[in-house]
Amino acid sequence: MNSKKFSEWSAAFAGLCACVLISAVQAQTVLKLGWTTSDGATDPYAVGARAFKEALEKTSGGSIQVQLYPNRQLGDEKQIMEGVRFGTVDAGIITNAVIAQIEPAFQINDLPFLFSSEAQAQKVLDGKLGEQLAGMLAKKNILLLGYMEGGFRQMINNKKPVGVPDDVKGVKYRVMQNPIYIEMFNSLGGAAVPMAWGETFTAVQQGTIDGLEIPVAVIDGSKMYEVTKFLSLTNHTYSVIELIISKRAFDKLTPDQKKAVVEAGKIATAQQRATAAANEKSLLAGLEKKGMKVNSVGDVSAFRKAVQPIYDKARKDVGDPLVSQALDAVK
Repeated sequence: MNSKKFSEWSAAFAGLCACVLISAVQAQTVLKLGWTTSDGATDPYAVGARAFKEALEKTSGGSIQVQLYPNRQLGDEKQIMEGVRFGTVDAGIITNAVIAQIEPAFQINDLPFLFSSEAQAQKVLDGKLGEQLAGMLAKKNILLLGYMEGGFRQMINNKKPVGVPDDVKGVKYRVMQNPIYIEMFNSLGGAAVPMAWGETFTAVQQGTIDGLEIPVAVIDGSKMYEVTKFLSLTNHTYSVIELIISKRAFDKLTPDQKKAVVEAGKIATAQQRATAAANEKSLLAGLEKKGMKVNSVGDVSAFRKAVQPIYDKARKDVGDPLVSQALDAVK
């Protein structure tokens, strides 16, 4: 082969390689995943997001790339959820109470003192009740890929430790914009202040509110220990955080990619739950070292009695069969 022909052959081969490379890049699907908390190593939302990214990029054989957007980069939770619903946001990890704003049946997961342990909650959510709820959400164009774990929610404030219901009285608690949480704190005698997450740190810092209720991992990740003093382990609500994807985005995928997404959701949920559980013990010890005064709540029977009207109202709002199904599942 003379030098001229070799040069022509080399140029043609290089052009072919470039076309193949461009086609491969163009063929890769990008999914944008958002959440509102930090991207810290122990933040439960971030842990779930990273686990999903790793799992999906592997199960899809690299045909799907997941881009992560923490710290409200895609908006507050309601904005992300609405974006997922209408297809302007591909995916998100959203607090259950916010999901309940669009599908009220999800209020069941937030019923106070419903679950006695993480294992019990996971069993129920991975079972018939969880499947039923996911089916309802799918009708709103939001597909549920996994019930991840935020951990049990705890009360923190700057007024006093909480050991009995009377300790909640007169204390202003930030709550999510969700009827269950508003009614819970009002029924315990507190002053429930519905507020978006992005406004909360400053509100506590300035004394507009006295405290709030969030899982241990989020207390640490959001640095709430800098502005609150008392942490009471009330375990009042098991915090479910849902991994969701837009039906519009999902429908654009190939059959193989759809299978990869579903599989990755299961893998990531299992990993996230295990990591969240392992992190909580060390995080709690760390919060004490950072100055928070931590107390346990031994007997929750008085709390359960005080919040009973919430169950009665839930039966009317989401239907007696669903509430009864949930109560039967935790017996």
